[in-house]
Amino acid sequence: MNKDKDMQISLELGHETSLCESDFIVSSANELAFEHIAAFPNWPHHFMLIIGKEKSGKSHLAKIWQEKSNAIFAKSDMFEMLAKQGGTQPIIIEDIDRAGYDEEKLFHLLNQSLRDGRAVLMSAQSEISEWEFSTNDVLSRARLATSFFVSAPDDAQLAQMFAKLFADRQVSVAPNIISYLISRMQRSASEVVALVDLMDELAMSRNKPISRKIASEALELRIRADDE
Repeated sequence: MNKDKDMQISLELGHETSLCESDFIVSSANELAFEHIAAFPNWPHHFMLIIGKEKSGKSHLAKIWQEKSNAIFAKSDMFEMLAKQGGTQPIIIEDIDRAGYDEEKLFHLLNQSLRDGRAVLMSAQSEISEWEFSTNDVLSRARLATSFFVSAPDDAQLAQMFAKLFADRQVSVAPNIISYLISRMQRSASEVVALVDLMDELAMSRNKPISRKIASEALELRIRADDE
């Protein structure tokens, strides 16, 4: 297979990361947050906060909840309108600690949501005590949320994810190939899914088993696709 064809496969399978629930891999790093989302609308409080570093799966969890709750992703230019309109349609506010949101408008939206019983899912990279807001208003509302910490999977968890996904496809892959991938890949559950998809497609297109050569090519193609 030529490199142009390989790149086409990479773009088709790996460039757009799947954020559907069926591609979310539950592990000890995210299990509690996932279970809370699955329990919606039976939440003890209308606010939920997911805290985790970049690539820890926060956006994937938010997307799963959006489909479950019919929530909308609230952008900064929507805060004032949503607060004035009121209502209970769930909303998602991502990167609440880093996006530079207008503090007053955000506070009014959280107040309205609290008053009307609107469910809100917030995500952040840092704990509330580290958020750089000028007043305590937003912080006091965020502290009401049921909070969950998520983390990027460690080596053992990544290995389990690869093993499960390959087993689901009835594909046999040597442990040393999985170790090779883990030592070089972007460390996230979504990347495991993308790499398994890509390697399986490359192997089937050549009618060959997944080898270290195919694993190396898949890693390279993922890097090239991300650079596009």
